[in-house]
Amino acid sequence: MKIAFIGAGRLATNLAPALQKGGAEVVEVWSHTRASALSLASKLDCAASWGRVETATKSADCYLLAVKDAVLKDVIARLHEGREKALLTHTAGSMPLSLFKDAGHARGAVFYPLQTFSKERQVDFSQVNFFLEATSHEDVEILRTLAERITLAENIHELSSAGRRHLHLAAVFACNFTNHCLALSEEILHSYHLPFKVMLPLVEETVKKLHVLSPHAAQTGPAIRGDKNVMGMQLSMLSDRPDLQQIYTLLSESIQHDRQ
Repeated sequence: MKIAFIGAGRLATNLAPALQKGGAEVVEVWSHTRASALSLASKLDCAASWGRVETATKSADCYLLAVKDAVLKDVIARLHEGREKALLTHTAGSMPLSLFKDAGHARGAVFYPLQTFSKERQVDFSQVNFFLEATSHEDVEILRTLAERITLAENIHELSSAGRRHLHLAAVFACNFTNHCLALSEEILHSYHLPFKVMLPLVEETVKKLHVLSPHAAQTGPAIRGDKNVMGMQLSMLSDRPDLQQIYTLLSESIQHDRQ
């Protein structure tokens, strides 16, 4: 199966090399910009195209769409002509399978890896869960075979668009909001010239505990203890940052409410 990547951002930069290493045939990378397309294509030793998405190859069997959610519907519509029999597959957590039907494309699918990506660090896909959905059972199985090239069979799941929306919401709390809290921690540390790396053993142990405890059971800190003296002191320390006071209060109240 010949695969073309539509997009050359963080997800594609991780997923395309992993699939190729797993034996998949990646034939082209398309991106809005010449530099991005050529950068990833050079790593894969495959063709590159850029500019209007219609310029992407028409000879691929499967197109993996790794583009922003806001442009996904338009990209599908523009790719349809000349690729009517191809499997168009998006990789978004919160976008529905129905986008393909809305664009008049018969073979649509979702190939969603539940992971955070950056260009600076290559992800180990053997530990990544994939969530699949397609307009036909046959195409789900095609994607399952593709996923099995890079992850364990137990990490591959079939999930509806509604289920995937909730999965993505849970991931925002688990990953995006957590990372923002770490960024706020770094900001507080910076005021006393402390490097964020002093927090890494704490953060790593917090995650390791979750392999044996539920997040509910693993919760620690002044809020869960009901330590009003510490909480009051820390709120006063944030007197010059009412935004952080609000975050601190809301999170503390949520922790306490969780135990009622």
